[in-house]
Amino acid sequence: MAMIYLLDYGAGNVRSLRNAIRKLGYELADISRPDDILKAERLIFPGVGSFGAAMQRLHDLGYIEPLQAYLRADRPFLGICIGLQCLFEGSEESPDIAGLGLIPGRIRRFSGPGLSVPHMGWNGVRPERESSLFAGYNGEKLYFVHSYRAVPEPANAPWSLALTDYDGEFLSGVQKGQVAAVQFHPEKSGDAGLRLLDRFLAGEPLQNVGDRYRSPETTRLAKRIIACLDVRANDAGDLVVTKGDQYDVREEGQVRNLGKPVDLARRYYEEGADEVTFLNITAFRDFPLKDQPMLEVLERTSEKVFVPLTIGGGIRAFRDADGRHYSALDVASAYFRSGADKISIGSDAVSSVERYQQEGCARGDSSIEQIAYVYGNQAVVISIDPRRVYVASPAKTRHHTVHTRVPGPNGEQFCWFQCTVKGGREGRDVDAVELARVCEALGAGEILLNSIDRDGTGAGFDLELIAAVSDAVTIPVIASSGAGRVEHFGEVFEATDVEAALAAGIFHRREVPIAVVKKHLQSRGIETRD
Repeated sequence: MAMIYLLDYGAGNVRSLRNAIRKLGYELADISRPDDILKAERLIFPGVGSFGAAMQRLHDLGYIEPLQAYLRADRPFLGICIGLQCLFEGSEESPDIAGLGLIPGRIRRFSGPGLSVPHMGWNGVRPERESSLFAGYNGEKLYFVHSYRAVPEPANAPWSLALTDYDGEFLSGVQKGQVAAVQFHPEKSGDAGLRLLDRFLAGEPLQNVGDRYRSPETTRLAKRIIACLDVRANDAGDLVVTKGDQYDVREEGQVRNLGKPVDLARRYYEEGADEVTFLNITAFRDFPLKDQPMLEVLERTSEKVFVPLTIGGGIRAFRDADGRHYSALDVASAYFRSGADKISIGSDAVSSVERYQQEGCARGDSSIEQIAYVYGNQAVVISIDPRRVYVASPAKTRHHTVHTRVPGPNGEQFCWFQCTVKGGREGRDVDAVELARVCEALGAGEILLNSIDRDGTGAGFDLELIAAVSDAVTIPVIASSGAGRVEHFGEVFEATDVEAALAAGIFHRREVPIAVVKKHLQSRGIETRD
């Protein structure tokens, strides 16, 4: 069996890739010094972080020259996401930083009008030629998450292996000889991704077979269905999945216990969830880096669940009992190393926006900016917890209002959506629209939009709130809170431009199976992953 080496340069979640390789029955070694690169029989460059941070880290570690020598020698190589982009000459993401220069061209940002960026979720690929890497591919959707893409052009045509459609077409797979790379994440693409990864690991030569061809079908990005697990310690100190009624998780004095986090996450993966989100709602007495049980939940989940994992709760700067300071980046890094693909920032995002408003500019040191610079915008999710505040007219408030079809207690026809912190217990003078806009400007890549008013009601998503926020930003938005039946998912996708919908209690209690949700959406002509 060939010795497989992983080029882990110290940023992002590579645990899931390690777990996928082990699940497939292969042993893996790490590149720990430059000489290891030329010793590798098969080399994987995983896709995490931003272009500039990745190339700078490779430079600092002394990996650039041996990696270029390995590639020029046409030795077995698989790049994933950033691992594909770094093969090019450069990127608009970091204009002053050179890439490895193996493939002609520069990586460019998605920029189409009305387009959500990052390109995040499940899309297909169109092979341009037959290849052993895509042998047996039947059009299954694969998981993408990126803001920049490789544009096909005559100079890089010899490398073109597969295309995907979003803002026109981009290169989702490249190969020449034994060097290949893909823009999607096979380790996060379920069974289809694992099969592709296995074909590389098995050691078969990556032969191109046949002439170039173009599949006539356009690929389409699917709407995502996300299972959310609110996790906290119960009164006995055990971590359990719970669910609140307008954020109250107790019933008859006890924390509702709907199951064990790892077991439920695996169940949702097997039932077809496109992502799994953990929200750690335990009140932190110290700080998250000592919350070992939650880190263990991520580690164990990533061994069995091969779709994206998001973790939220306590992502902010802390000072421990000994006076040592930990940045939000330190906390996020621990979550990424434990298996998270994205982190969700809640209360700290509100504080960052309040400071931004006071000072009139970004300082570069907010948790959003720090994490986005190292791990990429796509790794940062902003969790917004708003409640309705009714007013007699828009003139009565400085905030963004909507003319609502759900009148207030005194017949008010207008409302704004007040952001809250501390689990919805404290309101702030920031509305959901301005929070989302500022967080996008600071570098966030996605919005998780909750609703205190609809949480646990089963009355359906707050379409007015969702439309107001999704129309105000260009990053993807996840609709959350209020789903009670399958029709609510169709309604939110037809009435708004959101890319994903999230639910918790109805999935936990098996009231609405995920497969039934997807079947309903498909019957309405809404694209989903099978």
